Amino acid sequence: MTQSEATPPIELRGVTKRFRTPDGSTYTALRDIDLTVAPGEFCAVVGPTGCGKSTTLSLISGLEEASTGTVTIDGRPVGGIDRRVGFMFQQDAVFPWKSVLTNVAAGPLFRGAARREAIDRSRDWLRRVGLSGFEGHYPHQLSGGMRKRVALAQTLINEPRILLMDEPFSALDVQTRQIMSDELLDLWELTRPSVVFVTHDLEEAIALADKVVVLTVGPGRVKDVFPIDLPRPRRVQEIKFEPRFVALYERIWNSLRDEVQAAYTRTAGEAA
Repeated sequence: MTQSEATPPIELRGVTKRFRTPDGSTYTALRDIDLTVAPGEFCAVVGPTGCGKSTTLSLISGLEEASTGTVTIDGRPVGGIDRRVGFMFQQDAVFPWKSVLTNVAAGPLFRGAARREAIDRSRDWLRRVGLSGFEGHYPHQLSGGMRKRVALAQTLINEPRILLMDEPFSALDVQTRQIMSDELLDLWELTRPSVVFVTHDLEEAIALADKVVVLTVGPGRVKDVFPIDLPRPRRVQEIKFEPRFVALYERIWNSLRDEVQAAYTRTAGEAA
């Protein structure tokens, strides 16, 4: 086994993250998080609102620093934004004044690619996400699902070794979400980056992932890790009817349910 094979692409060890609040007090978002993502592994993270799921992504991406503990990529401590990492946010990060073609080409151009190469690669990725013929359109002329396809192409054209996704499909209707999930899996299979996918939707997590990590009510800790032994390739809508999917859902929900209830009780108490 080579060193690159032995070293996990993503590793968090004993990670705690605290924030200073406006009133000067300290808020602990994560406490003593241990998390490892293997090469090419699709890891979904679920948990109640406020458990630190998005904060975990920010630590891996280098947008935030851990208060204590270590966050490493390929065995090296994260020290800022890393070009090997792609981040797809909940809100589209498209430039409204650029066409679809130049939006997708922006990443390669920023990284020093020649304009012709960047444009050619942009056309190829738009073809892959089913947007050939829309190169000259602008974001406001697209549906929500089409904008998400632009965002996918915009992220994957840079061929990230690590892909971070923060509820990227949450604003879409159910049918479009399922289509986008299938497209994501098809595109992920091309290069197999290591993925950390944050979602509130347990069905989505199970349908997409190789493992599902359950975080506790905040401050977030890893409560359970569930391997997902469903066969690939998968079709999201079809896999949900498999008996094994139903069994996995029941097991994971039994772990997640108490955390969701605790979060609700806390929120209700604070509002009273």
